[in-house]
Amino acid sequence: MKVFKFGGASTKDAEGVKNVASILKQFETEDIFIVISAMGKMTNAFEKLTNCYFNDKNSIRDAFNYIKVFHYSIIELLFPDKTNLVYTHIESLFNSLLTLLKKDSTPNYNFVYDSIVPYGELLASTILSHYLNQTGQPNKFIDARQIIITDATYREARINWDKTPETVSHKWELILKEGFKFAVTQGFIGSSAHGFATTLGREGSDFTAAIIGYSLKAEEVVIWKDVPGVLNADPKEMPDCVKIDSLTYSDAIELAYYGATVIHPKTIKPLQNAGIPLLVKSFISPSDKGTYIGNVENSNQKTPSFIFKKNQILISIMPNDFSFIVEHNISTIFQLLSKYDIKVNLMQNSALSFSICSDNDPQKIPLLLKDLKTSYKIYYNTSLDLVTIRHYNEQAIERICNKKTTLLEQKSRNTVQFVIK
Repeated sequence: MKVFKFGGASTKDAEGVKNVASILKQFETEDIFIVISAMGKMTNAFEKLTNCYFNDKNSIRDAFNYIKVFHYSIIELLFPDKTNLVYTHIESLFNSLLTLLKKDSTPNYNFVYDSIVPYGELLASTILSHYLNQTGQPNKFIDARQIIITDATYREARINWDKTPETVSHKWELILKEGFKFAVTQGFIGSSAHGFATTLGREGSDFTAAIIGYSLKAEEVVIWKDVPGVLNADPKEMPDCVKIDSLTYSDAIELAYYGATVIHPKTIKPLQNAGIPLLVKSFISPSDKGTYIGNVENSNQKTPSFIFKKNQILISIMPNDFSFIVEHNISTIFQLLSKYDIKVNLMQNSALSFSICSDNDPQKIPLLLKDLKTSYKIYYNTSLDLVTIRHYNEQAIERICNKKTTLLEQKSRNTVQFVIK
């Protein structure tokens, strides 16, 4: 069996849904577990709806209606027959969401986020499942919250690796016994032991595909993207970027860790542990080979790869008494980073200061800075870029740093990073 994951770009409109169905038609004799992300930019829209719920309840109706109109504009093109069950199921999801939005807000933003945002995946997978049925591709719809079991770390839930493979395998066995070749589920979402919805981190649908692939010992996992494969840079940043034909698991993990958006950082490890190859292919040109990630010996991974992270903040932390930065200070700083669940993208220490570069999260960073200022002197710069070059050379470095102000540089044997303005 295989696991296919389709991201939001592949189902951003009715034609996209039809294209996904045509790709799957080519595999109708195979057993495929299909993982679907929210359509288009709907995750952003649901995040805006969540923010309205907390900060501006008068705007909830407009944000909700925008989401509803978007989905119905796609449904009406795919299902001319208004008696199709998809209309009943989609309306039920919107009614459930509206009921949730009418409840009094709780102070736990992350909990509410994980209650609201998963509706993007639920709507997208429901639409695709019904369209596949309509086009003669029978499938079993699965609520991922029933099979992906996590802890209660909302927005960054950790997988229960004891229970999840067991529940996924059991569900798949039932699907096959019912005679289905295809199963359709949602990426990005799961549930805690107490049954509350959780999410696996932004862009976590790739990780869902890997979890299912690992659980079912899949032949391969395929991530379908709007690019021809893994590129050595974001084409928006470098139009002359090139496709990398093959990568080792290790190099793919490094690229993802440093922020390459084509693969979620947690995706590779479970596949590596199980020896399952990952293919990154284009839904625009599905017959093209794409990029193969696995046990490869002759990959062209020495090509410099550029990873850009925007909207970074560089924070320099110094003791108030001008003493040295020692283990006690670093321990306190990391406790605060953990308290606010802030991922450090780069760090560097000297005798008198400790510097970190991270995403400038508008919810978390102000709280961190407020806490740090009680014990330390703080200096920070915003609106920065963090650029990572894997397998760098002097030409690659010159391309990034030319006419830029470098605030911090860190270099190892295979990787160099620059915080630039």
